[in-house]
Amino acid sequence: MGFEVQSNRVMGGVIPYINVEGAGAAADFYVKAFGAKETNRIPAEDGKRFVHIALEINGGTLMLADNFPEQGWKQSAPGGLTLQMVVEDIDAWWKRAVDAGCTVDMPVQVMFWGDRWGSLKDPFGVSWAMNAPVAKA
Repeated sequence: MGFEVQSNRVMGGVIPYINVEGAGAAADFYVKAFGAKETNRIPAEDGKRFVHIALEINGGTLMLADNFPEQGWKQSAPGGLTLQMVVEDIDAWWKRAVDAGCTVDMPVQVMFWGDRWGSLKDPFGVSWAMNAPVAKA
């Protein structure tokens, strides 16, 4: 294929790898909405899609790629998962995500387990949630 693989700085634990329609646009959106830093982007031979994109978000790694139905990667709506982030300043993270274009599924509120939590959906259909400890008085 003729590409150079760059190593990610944040690796370990469980690394979500998602497939979305428009992975390049999704990665660009995650930079804007979640402060992601792109560490790797490998285009497909068609020059329109991406076989691999790696991002650092909130101290962890997220990997994504376009769907390739001709290779058996059929397009389907993302579902059955939520990308959860524990953040310190949930109000700032939340505002940035909503201002970028995420829609609110459940607003940030104090939950039964004692933390502030809320959930969002990005324009690519991926569910996200944010959690932060309740500030001590």
